[in-house]
Formats: sequence, C-alpha cells, structure tokens
Amino acid sequence: MSLTPRASGATGARAGLRVTFEGTAYPAEEIARGAAYELFSAAEVTGFEWAPRPGGGPPWRRFVHCTEVTAVQGAAEQSEPPEAPLLMPVHRSLGWDQVQQLSQRPEAAGDPLLAAVRASAAIRRGTRMVKVLSARQLAGYVRGLLPHGFCYREHDVAHLRTPAALAVLRGDGSPAQNGPDVTYALRWRAAAADDYEVPAGAVHRGLTALPASERLGAPVLGTGFAPSNGHLIPEFVTRDLADLPMPANATLLAYPAEGTEVVLYTYQAEQRGWLRMAGPQWRHLLAAVPGLSPEQEYVPTGDAPRATHLVGRYADHDYEAVADLPGGFRVLAMTRAARYPVEAVARRLRYAQWRGVPCVVLREEAGWLRLRLCRPDPDTVAATGAQCHERGVYEVWAPATEVTDDRIVDLPYHL
Repeated sequence: MSLTPRASGATGARAGLRVTFEGTAYPAEEIARGAAYELFSAAEVTGFEWAPRPGGGPPWRRFVHCTEVTAVQGAAEQSEPPEAPLLMPVHRSLGWDQVQQLSQRPEAAGDPLLAAVRASAAIRRGTRMVKVLSARQLAGYVRGLLPHGFCYREHDVAHLRTPAALAVLRGDGSPAQNGPDVTYALRWRAAAADDYEVPAGAVHRGLTALPASERLGAPVLGTGFAPSNGHLIPEFVTRDLADLPMPANATLLAYPAEGTEVVLYTYQAEQRGWLRMAGPQWRHLLAAVPGLSPEQEYVPTGDAPRATHLVGRYADHDYEAVADLPGGFRVLAMTRAARYPVEAVARRLRYAQWRGVPCVVLREEAGWLRLRLCRPDPDTVAATGAQCHERGVYEVWAPATEVTDDRIVDLPYHL
C-alpha cells in the first residue's frame, strides 16, 4: 500500500491484475502485498457495492481476502517474504465456515483443531501489526501513547477497509464509527514474536470472565479469535498488556467510507514526533480528532520519561535504541553518522505489585504511579479498583509508597 493517499483501485486495474473469485476473473488492485484484493466489476454482482471512481472505471467493487480467491494473474513480485497464512488440518467433514463458527464458541477454546488453526498465525520480526482506533485514541497516539493491548496482523485484516467493516476490531466501547465516514488505525512492525501473546488459555482466562459492566468493547472469547459473525481473525495482545516502544516509520491511518487508505502521519523516531503526510484533500478526516489541528505539520509527543523503551549496546556502552524494521535496531541519534547498528538490544520496562496484583508501571507523577494490570480478572479489578480504558486494558493510580516489588526488567531481543 502506497504512502501516498489515493483512491485505491485504479492503479491495480490499469496494470492488468486479474483475480478469480467465485469462478469469475475480475480486474483488481492488490492490498497489503497480496493479503487482500479490491475487485472491480462493470456490472452489478451479488456482494459487490456501488462505488464509482472520480476517474472512471468499473463502478462496482468488493474487498476480499487472499484466502477467498482461487487464482491471481499479473501480480507484481513481492520484495518481502509473505506472512504465514492461517492453515487448517485436512478434515473430511469440516471446512472454513465450520471453523469460523467454532472460533465464536468460548466452550471450544480447548478444541485441538481450533488450536492448530490458531497456532498457524505466526508473528515474525517485521510483521506489520494493526490496532484500530477511535478519534479519541488517535489523539492519544499522536500525543505519545505507545502500542499496547489487543492488535492484529495486517495480513489477517487487510480486506477490512471501510468503517463498517473495521467496526469488528474496535475496542474502546465508543460508537462503531467516528462520525459517518472514517475509522482510524495504527500500523507498526513487530520487533519480536515474544512481544505478543495469544489471548487464550489459562494465562488470559480472567479476560473471559469479566462481566459486561466492567469491560469495554466486545467480549474476549478465549479461543484466540476476534468476535465476528463472518470473519476468522486471529487476535494478539502485547505481552503482559504492556506498552511497546514505537518503531521508526510507524503510521497513523484513516479509512473513509470509500475504502481508501490514507496515511495521516508517520513516526519520526529521532524527533519523537509525528510528521503529517495527508494532503489538503484529506485533512477533513482529522476534524473529529479532539485537540488536533488538521493544519499542524508536525506533532511532538513530548519529552516525558518513557517507562518502556529500547536499550542498545554499542562499543561497551548502553544507548537508547530504536527499531528500524525490517532492517534492524540502531542507536537513537539525531545525526545519521551516529545511528550505529547495535550489538545487543533489549526492551526495558518497569514492573510492580500493588495489593498483591502484578502490574506494569506506565509513569510516575508526584508520588503516584500509573499502573496497568498484567492479568485482569474480576478479582484483581475489584482489589485495585482499576478502570477499563479499552478492551482488555485496566489502569489505576496507586500511591508509590504502597507499591511493592518495584523493579526494572530488560527483555532481550535476539539479533
């Protein structure tokens, strides 16, 4: 997907790409390096929607995942290795529809076949991850929030391109759309598979037990898949629900009703801020974002100390580092000559316990600590009085004098 905001569709159709879907070959545009396709038709077809383009071309379109197509002709050669697809063991009487239905049943969380399908969704270094945001959340990320909580591989959700389709991935409990015509997202590259967990099994069983009155967003099923009437979408959460350092060149995106992907901002790691990328024709998409001027060219995230950051080793000294993926990790420095590749790197974060509940420390202010519960469940939420800020994420302020086992932990990455 291009960094230049545009109406997706025209380029792929002109290039001669054709995709066979349900027995018919359609002109198409590739999405997310072949993870999904936008199909075009000159005539009305069941399942296609009327979406004429300003520049002409077939007026009917449909977004489909790569697993739904049977043939692709004219695709460009990919410059990166493909992501691991979902795989289902061969079974005489069970198809994808049945697996999707099984994924929506909490009592099926321990089913071996479902577990095998879920295990096939793997994260590697450089995998593009996506978190769908509300306007309020977008404002928070522009001002310094870091990736955390529930997220998805871009490969698994690339066919969800409109606010209505992306509503299934929203997690803050706000209305399904930010106004009538736009949804937002954060996209970044994973630094390591160990930074993510599957929200299933005994470790995360507490999330499935939280009642509706104490959570935001859709319930956590415990199967490792997102609640959905028609999609099979593997879910991930950040390890211990902690923040991850923001990698270089992460992007904040908008998806208006026409299905176009618009890059709003890219993250400039050395400047600790977001550079606006959207041209004048797209700035109306920021109108619903509180406290953010659509005309602001650059938005710094502030100089507040970060509880979570990368620490790199170079020439026997430790420096703050940045993930510049897929290339690797380097020293965080303003001048290009000082951006040395590090010899070792780790994610540094702060853990503590309050009232016997394990937490990550997000920040410290005037003798108080902002804590996020590592393993929320009805008992730990009640013991701490933590509030749900988005799906699966519970936070609370605690007096620093009452916190125990306060420690800094380095989680090394393999280079």
